[in-house]
Order: sequence, then structure tokens, then C-alpha cells
Amino acid sequence: MHIVFFGDQHLDSLGGAQVSMRLQREFLERAGHTVTVVAPKMHGSRTASGSHGGAYVDLPSMPITTDREYSMSWPGRATDRALDRAMTRRPSVDLVHVQADFWGAFIGHRYAQRHGIPVVHTMHNRVDVGIAAVTPLHRPVLAALNAWRGIAMRGVDVRGADVRGAEVRGAGDRVRGSDGWAFLRGLAAGASAVTAPSTHFAQRLEQHDVFPHVDVIWNGIDDDLRAQTLAEGPAERAPGRPRFVWLGRMSPEKRLLPFLEAFVASGVDADLEIIGGGAQRAAAEKIVRGLDGVHFAGRLTYPQTLARIAAADALVQTSIGFETQGMTPFEAATLGTPSVICDPDIAAELCGGLWPVHDAAAADGSSAATGRELEARRTAALAETLRQAASDIADGTTPTPLPEVAEAFRQSSRTAAMVEVYERVLAAS
Repeated sequence: MHIVFFGDQHLDSLGGAQVSMRLQREFLERAGHTVTVVAPKMHGSRTASGSHGGAYVDLPSMPITTDREYSMSWPGRATDRALDRAMTRRPSVDLVHVQADFWGAFIGHRYAQRHGIPVVHTMHNRVDVGIAAVTPLHRPVLAALNAWRGIAMRGVDVRGADVRGAEVRGAGDRVRGSDGWAFLRGLAAGASAVTAPSTHFAQRLEQHDVFPHVDVIWNGIDDDLRAQTLAEGPAERAPGRPRFVWLGRMSPEKRLLPFLEAFVASGVDADLEIIGGGAQRAAAEKIVRGLDGVHFAGRLTYPQTLARIAAADALVQTSIGFETQGMTPFEAATLGTPSVICDPDIAAELCGGLWPVHDAAAADGSSAATGRELEARRTAALAETLRQAASDIADGTTPTPLPEVAEAFRQSSRTAAMVEVYERVLAAS
């Protein structure tokens, strides 16, 4: 098969979806398939992600962040023409796999519609939660996004039924509304199958009528790199005080700043390594300035990051309600490292090998608390959990991640599951 991926961001940029798509492409090619990746051209420095082998189509774009890490391609006729020209030099396309939520999704669905190609759409993003985390004007922003989606995807047909035979409502019904779920319903309107990287997100998509049946296919970890990381790691824990690691994009929805406030408040005698970059780095450094044992590692390569996770005593995951999977705790689990988990959905998905943070929103009276009061309770709960984790690490009584998670998280198994979806869609088209 020749599969064309569409992403909102170039796969050399920072982000969990980009890491996942790079792995998907590699393992699909190992299985004998051809993959083309369509995304906006980057304007900043690139991470060390290896050779592209000519698989990338870099669309004309404009930078949208001050560090020039992220870009945007405008979904319109000029971009359509540039894409069609680039694709004439490639094999005929069997299937489009959209793994984008904004302009990349619009461009991908437009391309599939023009050429009569079936679409599999992977939902990576809780659009409503993500936008609410970065702007108080999230409602008008979502309304504007729905309007933009309606214009950009005008003429994209509803397939009529998903490939399992479930009834799909007409376009007018499926795109009604102006919230985040309406936006995702509009994106799924042209898809023959929709996948999600976790059970909890798939259930929410179905409950909000985004798609009748959503296939759950976790994002995975490189099989070979996992084996190499475990082989090169120490057989026993190195002596020293507890070692925590946090990694991700330094932006509000990831809740790095509340985590650092909780770390300071906890008073734990522990080391902390923070991996990643973003707009909140200066604010983060200010919170822990002068605190012994806190190290900002910056952006690391994927192998380096996995090695740091494997060497840590615990990974800390701090976002709440935003992650559609939350790859880092799964990566940690498959490397044998337990996690401190703030998001109850992610904790439930992992089933064990973790320290769950008390859900302040579910406490008596918390649902009526102001945003500031709720955040204060969450910070206090996280501080208490960090103290418990540090104590368990020092005592040698840490929880153990489930072996089943490691097996199910291998990218080879995830690729095999996705190929089954591809084949099902092609058989029905």
C-alpha cells in the first residue's frame, strides 16, 4: 500500500504526535508499505530524527511561534495545487491517513476528496481542553474554528456509513454546534474509519457522536530501541536520592508550572530532570531557581529521552483532561519505570505501576470551587503524592508497571493493528 500521512506539524518538530507518526512511518515501511508524509515546511532548527528517504512533502508555510518551531500551511487552492504537483512524482495513493486537527486535517481531507481516496482519521487532540488551557476566549475561538472548518472542507462528502456498517448521520446533523466536539465531528465527516490512541478518548468520541465506532490503537514505542535501552541500562538501581523526570512541551495545558510549585512545596530530598522546551521555560526556571538537584536538560533525541526515563525512579505526568493518551507514562511503563499520574483517565488505562494523584475535582465540594482554589488543591495533592513516591523509592517499595503494557505498547503490534484498519477500509471502498 501507499499511505499518505497528513500532519499539522512537520515530523521533525517537537511533540508526541510527531514522535508517533515517525514510528508509524518506519514500521509501515519495514512491513513493505510506502509512506508519504505531508506537513508544513519547518522554519526553525530540526531535531535529529534521521533520514527522511525522500518521504516528506513540505508544504509552503508560515511560522506561527516565536521560536519558529511550528508552522502553518493555509488550506486553499494554492496549497492544493502545490500538493498535487508534488504527488505526481510519487506512486498512486491507496489511502489517506489524516493525523491532524487543524490545517493539516483540512488539507488532507481536501486531497482525498479531489482524488477519490478513502480516509482513516486518527484523533490525537482534545481540541476543547487544549484551547481552553491557552486562552480564556476559547468559546469564540472554537466557534471561529468551526466556521473555518466548514469553509475549508466544503464539498467533502460524508461517507454514509463507517466500514463496520454502522449508520452515520448526514453532514448537517454531524457538524451541528460550535464546540470542540462539533469541530471533531466535522473533521470525521469524510472518514471511513476513525482511530484514537486510548480507550477513554475513543469512548468520549463515540459519546459525542464524532463517529459511530472508534478503533483504539495506542501510540507505541520503537521495539528495537526499547530493547537497546533496557540492555544498556544498569541491572540495579544506582545509589542516590530519588530521581524524578518530567518531559514534554512547556505550555499551560501540560501543567509544568503547577508541578514545579508542588515539587517545591513537597520538600522532597530528590533530584528532578526536566526534558523539553517551550514558552514557559523561563517561568519554570524561576520557580526552582536555587533549588538543589533540579536540572533542565532541554530538548533531547528520542533515544536519549528513553534512556533518561529508564534511568529515573519515577516519571511525573501532570496534565489533566488534555491528553488523548499521554505517551510518556506508557513509554515509562514499558521501560519498567513507574509514574506519578495526575490524570485519572491515564491512570485507569495503565491499570497499575503508578502513584495516582488524588483527584481534587472529585473531592467533596471541589466541583464548586473556583479555578484558583481547584488548582491549589491539585498542587497540594500532587505535593503529597510526590512525598509518598519519594518515600517508596527510598524504601525500595515502588509499584511495578504491568508486563502486559510493555507488550501491547510495542510499535510493531500497533502497526499490525493499524494495517488491519487500512485493509478493512480498502476492502469496503
